[in-house]
Amino acid sequence: MDLLDYYRGKRVLVTGHTGFKGSWLTRILTLAGAAVTGYSLEPSEDPALFHLLRLGETMDHRRGDITDLDHLMQVFEEIRPEIVFHLAAQPIVRESYRDPVYTYETNVMGTVHVLECIRCHPSVYSFVNVTTDKVYENREWEYGYRETDRLDGYDPYSNSKSCSELVTHSYRQSFLDEQGCAVSTCRAGNVIGGGDFAHDRIIPDCVRAAAAGEPVIVRNPRSVRPFQHVLEPLYVYLLVAKEQAERAECAGNYNVGPDEMDCVCTGRLAELFCEKWGGGISWTEKGDGGPHEAGFLKLDCSKIKSVFGWKPLYHIEEALEKTVEWSKAWLGGADMRSVTDRQIREFFDSRS
Repeated sequence: MDLLDYYRGKRVLVTGHTGFKGSWLTRILTLAGAAVTGYSLEPSEDPALFHLLRLGETMDHRRGDITDLDHLMQVFEEIRPEIVFHLAAQPIVRESYRDPVYTYETNVMGTVHVLECIRCHPSVYSFVNVTTDKVYENREWEYGYRETDRLDGYDPYSNSKSCSELVTHSYRQSFLDEQGCAVSTCRAGNVIGGGDFAHDRIIPDCVRAAAAGEPVIVRNPRSVRPFQHVLEPLYVYLLVAKEQAERAECAGNYNVGPDEMDCVCTGRLAELFCEKWGGGISWTEKGDGGPHEAGFLKLDCSKIKSVFGWKPLYHIEEALEKTVEWSKAWLGGADMRSVTDRQIREFFDSRS
């Protein structure tokens, strides 16, 4: 767990720490010995991973809205963070169609507010903005998108994340480079793993169906996505924040996704989930006439592999095994903090 040693004693702020990825990241940093502060709304899901892990007992939990600049500025003033991970977002494509104004307020102006706080607090020397693989203008081609390809997300969620990238680039050029704060954005593919209870996402739908003994409903089984276990991008965020702090030339924009062999259609993902879960569960296709969603999306991750020597640890089958293991433990009433800690240690020990 050599990477985690770097974070021992560091003052780290995580926005969106009550979400799925934020909860996993917060727990990793806590295990690493960092002084972790989280800034976020209360979880919208019930159950919520944040509560299952009892994270409010183990860190500095600040309830706040990323659109509230004055409150966020006050938190920065109190804790003087050294490293900031920005995960707070409205992350659901379908929800962005239902409420585009809130999506843009959160994903664009929320990013502006975080960057403005960093501009006003030179204690921050490393910043990672977590966006998405959907920031690119999607031409539905078979090639993986590269960091130099055009940004232009289609739906309000994807487009708002494209805007977040542009805002970050502007602040970096205008203020933060000169201030000595290293800045990167990480464009991660679709994440899966234990503790995701969101609606309108394939794996949470699979777990709910399996728990109820019902067939898994798949809306778009032929849609191809870069699925990866949640610990894969979180490792990269931690790696980028550390390396750019030590070598400013490492700062930049990075795709984070699986190898091409693990980019599968959602039908195949559902099939693999059913195999790993067992018990004879199955899946069926049932479209619901929802709004436009991309049919094909891959990432070219050669840049991050070249710069950092990184490569994914888990293939899609292993990612699903870990997800099923976690979910069955939860349904069986296990101590989920212990289960989560074990999966974190297994992953990072394998990386050492």
